This record gives sequence, structure tokens and C-alpha cells, in this order.
Amino acid sequence: MKKLIKANDLVFETFISAQQISERIKILGKQIESRNQDKKPLFIGVLNGAFMFTADLVRACDLECEIAFVRLSSYQGTQSMGKIETVYGLEMSIEGRHIIVVEDIVDSGRTLNYFLDFLKKQNPLSVELASLLLKPDALKFSVKIDYLGFEIADKFVIGYGLDYDGLGRNLEDIYQLKENG
Repeated sequence: MKKLIKANDLVFETFISAQQISERIKILGKQIESRNQDKKPLFIGVLNGAFMFTADLVRACDLECEIAFVRLSSYQGTQSMGKIETVYGLEMSIEGRHIIVVEDIVDSGRTLNYFLDFLKKQNPLSVELASLLLKPDALKFSVKIDYLGFEIADKFVIGYGLDYDGLGRNLEDIYQLKENG
């Protein structure tokens, strides 16, 4: 039986367990480790949603690395606003660096398309993308994901860093919006 939780006015049911997330992150960590040995990558976590994923992913990699965060926004409630806002920006040079962007979810791809283009203009040696979730049916922009956790349907999810109007980020599992009925 799926566990139900309520966030504001919406009901969500368990979708991906904390154990499934942990197991997948260990696999992604080993993939990143094998492809980035001796590179000393800079992980750039996209706040707020990717803070948990970034922490767990970096710990799953046995690499010498650095971590930074940016805050980009395109959501309000359950809908994308369509424009990208840089709320908190990157405050260091990435020229000549190996970059791994860590994102919680790619749905339309608009935010990452914007951000990856911005990063490439800063002349890094390489830019890779790790995303916990991908909604392939929602993609409107081409985004290459190098390290992917899970493909999911185009339904709203919360938990493990993802939120609904600020609620649900602290949940260890990922929950999907419950269908009526």
C-alpha cells in the first residue's frame, strides 16, 4: 500500500523509495568517479531542489572535488513560469575547470538549456549533467544528461529536495501527485 501525504491542498503518494534513490545514486557515483578520475571536478548543485541529491552524489564519488551552488528559478506552485531567474549566482571562475551540474529534475529543459549555455560561455574544459529525474514527455529543449537517476511520467513530484510551494523537500522518499479517485 502506498503511503499518502498532504502538502498544502494536494495529496501525494509514494513513488520512489529512499532505498531506490540511494541504490541509484551509488551507481551514478561510480560512473562519475570512473569518468572523472584525476580531473578534480567542480560540482554545481542547483538550489533549492538538488541540495539533497548533490550531497549524496558527491559522497558517493571517491574523487577530489569542489562543490558550489547556484539558485535558478522557473517554477511557482506546480507550474513553470516560463522565464528563468538567477536568484543566487556562481561566484567563482570556472574557466579551465571540469564542471558537473547537479539538478533534481529535468522536465521542459528550459532552465538547464539556459544555465548550460551560460556555463559554456565561461570556457570550462568540460560540462556534464547529473539529474536525479527526467520527464521525457515534458522536454521542450534538448538537454544531454550524462548521469540519470530515473525517467518518470510527466506528473508532479515532491520529496528528496523537490517541493510544492516550499513543502516536502525534507521527505526521504519521492512522492507523486495522487490521481483523483
